[in-house]
Amino acid sequence: MEYRRLGRSGLMVPALSLGTGTFGGVGRLAAWGTTDATEARRLLDICLEAGVSMFDTADVYSLGESERVLGEAIKGRRDKVLVSTKATFRFGDGPNDVGSSRQHLLAAIDGSLSRLGTDYIDLFQLHGFDAFTPPEEVLSTLDVLVRAGKIRYVGVSNFSGWHLMKSLGVADKHGFPRYVANQTYYSLIGRDYEWELMPLGLDQGLGAVVWSPLGWGRLTGKIRRGQPKPEVSRLPKTADFGPPVPDEHLYRVVEAIDEVAKETGKSVSQIALNWLLQRPTVSTLIIGARNEAQLRENLGAVGWSLTKDQIAKLDAASKVTLPYPYWHQRTTFTDRNPPPV
Repeated sequence: MEYRRLGRSGLMVPALSLGTGTFGGVGRLAAWGTTDATEARRLLDICLEAGVSMFDTADVYSLGESERVLGEAIKGRRDKVLVSTKATFRFGDGPNDVGSSRQHLLAAIDGSLSRLGTDYIDLFQLHGFDAFTPPEEVLSTLDVLVRAGKIRYVGVSNFSGWHLMKSLGVADKHGFPRYVANQTYYSLIGRDYEWELMPLGLDQGLGAVVWSPLGWGRLTGKIRRGQPKPEVSRLPKTADFGPPVPDEHLYRVVEAIDEVAKETGKSVSQIALNWLLQRPTVSTLIIGARNEAQLRENLGAVGWSLTKDQIAKLDAASKVTLPYPYWHQRTTFTDRNPPPV
């Protein structure tokens, strides 16, 4: 397993991490999976054997059950794993059970530590931007948590470019911990990350922790033009809160992947993941798995590389018209404003 720096931090993370959204199976995330502690421990055994040592979760996944199941699975081997979790979204009915206020973050961290059965979190990320809480309050709270040893590195998820830069400016001004990770959606059928967040990551030293690298389950090889949709899939039940993708765009990308698959002998999902691993700023891809077979399939994405011609073919098939001002930036003054890829 290849290890990469997480942004400009000194932390090394595996190129692939395991997402634990399938752990617990409570609430609307039950469609993702219902992995219990015994199954989770087996998946972690396979991961660690392959060099995958980072595991991502969040307090809202299965209403806290994902963290509890992961905590059971890492018991007795905490020193061998990196734990990544998130908070900010609503976790309770009270007026302060949401957001990035000092009140909520302190409670959220203590809750996550308890459910995970650990006394520290390797990477803590804000799950979303809270426009109601001043960044000075957010970052000073994270500073206290880092100094207390409860969290070691900090990052964000689902932030826009100005959200990130405003926060980084405050961190630099006051000497608070800088965000080193951006947990972001990025896939062959969702390349919005390249417009602004990737250039920002290159400039400011944030590593991309990529969620849903298979486009919300669309790049598994099960969905193709002219074929019925798979009977067993999480997509129909969860599409309403996943990234939208026009069918024609999906089919065009999958057909290009199929051409590369014939050349490489690799699967659709392995090619889609390997393409991401060649992109700038990418530190780790969060892969998901409801069972051992899916996990082993995704682990086959490392240890080889697509050729430049194959990458160019996939780039062309997945290209879309950029919104303003990005299309203007890509067509004028590129000698002083070069694209990130």
